[in-house]
Amino acid sequence: MLFGLDGVEVGLIIVFLLLFGGILSGFPVAFAIGGSGVIAFGLIAVLDNAGLLIHQAIDTSSAAYADLISAGVKISDISVFRYPELPRIEVPVFPSGWEVALDRNLSFIVNRINERVLAGASIETLLAVLMFVLMGITLERSRIANDLLTTMARVFGPLPGGLAVSIVFVGAFLAASTGIVGATVVTMGLLALPTMLRNNYSPELATGVIAASGTLGQIIPPSIVIVLLGTLAGDLYSTAQEARAQSVGCSDALTYLGEPAVVSVGTLFQAALLPGILLAVLYALYAFGFALLNPSKAPAVALGRTNAEPVTRRGAFTWFLGAPILIIGGAILLTNVNIIGSQDLTISSFSDVGEGASLRTNVSDECRESMIALHGQAAWDAAVVEQSKIDEAGGATLSERLSDEELAQARADRLSGIAPIGSGVAVLVVLFSLILTTAYGVSPSRDVRPLLIGAIGILLMLLVDIILISPTMSNGVAWLLLALPLGLVLIGCKNAIIRLARNDLIRVVFPPLVLIVAVLGSILGGITNPTPAAALGAAGAIMLAAYRKLKDLERSGGVIIWSAFAIIICILIGVNFDLRINNEAVSFESWVAFILAYSAYLYALFGLLFGCWVLFANGVLSPVVRETAKVTSMVFTILIGSQLLNLVVISFGGEHYIQQFLKSFDNEYTVFLIVMLVLFILGFVLDFLEIIYIVIPIVGPVIYGGSFDPKWVTIMIAVNLQTSFLTPPFGFALFYLRGVAPAGITTAHIYRGIIPFVIIQVVGLGIFWFFPGIVTIVPDLIGVN
Repeated sequence: MLFGLDGVEVGLIIVFLLLFGGILSGFPVAFAIGGSGVIAFGLIAVLDNAGLLIHQAIDTSSAAYADLISAGVKISDISVFRYPELPRIEVPVFPSGWEVALDRNLSFIVNRINERVLAGASIETLLAVLMFVLMGITLERSRIANDLLTTMARVFGPLPGGLAVSIVFVGAFLAASTGIVGATVVTMGLLALPTMLRNNYSPELATGVIAASGTLGQIIPPSIVIVLLGTLAGDLYSTAQEARAQSVGCSDALTYLGEPAVVSVGTLFQAALLPGILLAVLYALYAFGFALLNPSKAPAVALGRTNAEPVTRRGAFTWFLGAPILIIGGAILLTNVNIIGSQDLTISSFSDVGEGASLRTNVSDECRESMIALHGQAAWDAAVVEQSKIDEAGGATLSERLSDEELAQARADRLSGIAPIGSGVAVLVVLFSLILTTAYGVSPSRDVRPLLIGAIGILLMLLVDIILISPTMSNGVAWLLLALPLGLVLIGCKNAIIRLARNDLIRVVFPPLVLIVAVLGSILGGITNPTPAAALGAAGAIMLAAYRKLKDLERSGGVIIWSAFAIIICILIGVNFDLRINNEAVSFESWVAFILAYSAYLYALFGLLFGCWVLFANGVLSPVVRETAKVTSMVFTILIGSQLLNLVVISFGGEHYIQQFLKSFDNEYTVFLIVMLVLFILGFVLDFLEIIYIVIPIVGPVIYGGSFDPKWVTIMIAVNLQTSFLTPPFGFALFYLRGVAPAGITTAHIYRGIIPFVIIQVVGLGIFWFFPGIVTIVPDLIGVN
């Protein structure tokens, strides 16, 4: 034995020393990871071949080992950590020789690269990284962040600590639009830090709030960290739960858990929403509290108004708060009493499949005992009763084709309970009403008649929908009846938009906010997966940046605006009409809708290409594409290198050794706490990419193989990585900020300023630890995997 250590322990020490040395050497990280794996394997192979690396393995032929097996102890639970008194035998760390291990590693690395990088199921999700990076860099280069900082400073500046609060708000906003920590910290450091210092803000508060707010991109979706974690978490959770089910005597995880062992990136985005918002609120509360206690270090600053016309406090409360609550709350109330609802009369030609029991009951005795221990006796008894009723009824009811009479009766039943106002019309009414009321609040002294015309149009829309439009009417006729009221509404909304454009807050925040809502809404609502949503975000960011560039050049941005309207038209037509023209019988209405939708699509595509040309001609697109290629290439190269390093660790038993150590603790909370502490410490010297691709695959089978909710586990890891991003002395966000800070700002200022926010992060982790419902409530309510 070398230095009295087990051979596997020496191998792990060699791997991690070479990894840290390669990263700290200044050599490109993406290549240092793979290179350290190759060198580590060669060094371990040489030492093993020389007989210096000896692994003290348990002697499985001993009587003591046989006694444990006969006592019912599972083989997977027997390890040198749990049973150190068992007899040992000395074996090489490469039992079949390093040549066999090398051959196996080469085969595995080819298979893994094919599965996870080139053609595997996760490649589609990984493409979302490319799109989100493109979206973030485009928005960052288009000076939208500059506009946001200036506008938010005007809004919050008059409050104590208002500039710091505005930084938190903009940090959260940029996190939701970029998801790139380095870009956010650098941008806010360049734009906001000099302004805060000029207004006598404490250097500690200024640097701390910028660094902390910049890291919100780690957790607030669409977060690249969560995308990358999600691609691993799904596989790790599924595999670990299958192994857990089989270890307790059940055939598969679905039988044991009573639900599929699945977790997706979209679900993780849902789970990350509230934790990200909570952390941003805690940052803002600290900044506000600091200002109240130290007014000279965070003074109120008046930087001008955001609205062209003064607005009274009563008017602001009425039109910016009261009216939206009344409109949205009224729509929700009418939905609950079935005045607003879906008017879809589509009836399936087949009957519903009968529901099965909540748990499978036709299982072995060992599996039954395990399921009772997991779900409780009451849940098992309820499932047994449910299954007995199904058996008495002749078994599970299968789907069968309905007769003409049954179809007619189902259609009549659906028609009798239909809501008088369609949900589509209701959504349009709510949106148009919010535009009109907000516009009046922004400019109450201007001519109100155009807004009244729009309000009359909204009332006519509701009356036409209630009186003239029936659920059996075709969509084409329904839209013809709504044409006149809709025209009046558009007249009012055109005037309203002109008024809203006079408000800097709305003009600056609204366009990127719509983009964020479109991207996140489609993911959180389960409409699409992250990759198409990311593509939508990237295209929208290009069009926003092009519009901003055209305005800087004092040129018309009409093409971009009409392209945005074309996208809206495509969506409305697609929702309301059947565009399948390949069917045998296609109505005239469908042909007209298809032609309009296709024309709108072509114009939207032209607008996107025009936006690309504007950015390219003005020297914006080329650096954006180069930076996107650089970042995504780094991510995929680190992915390949980390796979190689993981295979090296697996080849000499390092992964199994670490997992046995973690499994030796009976309390899974203790295991998870140890993992979280290790991740926190590793975050001092490793970037989140290295931790995700190197450490998580090793500890994942243990922490995802217990009873914890996988969404909670993943979000806790993401918040932990965010915390390590801030922690001195090696927090990456601190280095980003130090690189752009003015000469008067020292490293000590940054370190002292970030400590309160690190404490807030730890408090946030504690809140999520003791109240996991904060993480799981949104996915549970939405119910989309």
